Amino acid sequence: MRQEPSRANFRIARPTHFLALGFGSGLMPWMPGTFGTLAAIPVYLLAAQLPLNAYLLVLALSFVLGVYVCGAAARDAGVHDHPAIVWDEVVGFLIAMVTIAPSWQAVLAGFLLFRLFDIAKPWPIRLLDRYVKGGFGIMIDDVVAGAFAFVCMQVLQELRLIA
Repeated sequence: MRQEPSRANFRIARPTHFLALGFGSGLMPWMPGTFGTLAAIPVYLLAAQLPLNAYLLVLALSFVLGVYVCGAAARDAGVHDHPAIVWDEVVGFLIAMVTIAPSWQAVLAGFLLFRLFDIAKPWPIRLLDRYVKGGFGIMIDDVVAGAFAFVCMQVLQELRLIA
């Protein structure tokens, strides 16, 4: 029987851990990635109020910060891509929602599409998840899952299936 990696090395009071753990949402004992994506919704709702160039700047800074904080948290935990590390889900969801106006339908569609690609890990996401290590490796598979969801969201928006 596979044992869950220890969470003993995480300290929510550490800023790197607080962010890497998605404001603590990654500490949920089940489905931490889903809870990390839920924690991304308020971040998106705030960022969606910004002009597009500012949204993209926040997104880029969140990615760069994520490479650092996820790598640091993984080293502290002694486990690469520990399930509790969910900042990558926050960034992936923000990617999925680029140019999407906030509505409950859009948030739900973006949430479901991002989780679908993040969980199913179609090519090349599975390869990136398996072979790219460090903070960049933790982030990149969710960035690509977010990009896949982004394309789907753009189609839904073009077809006027979301507001």
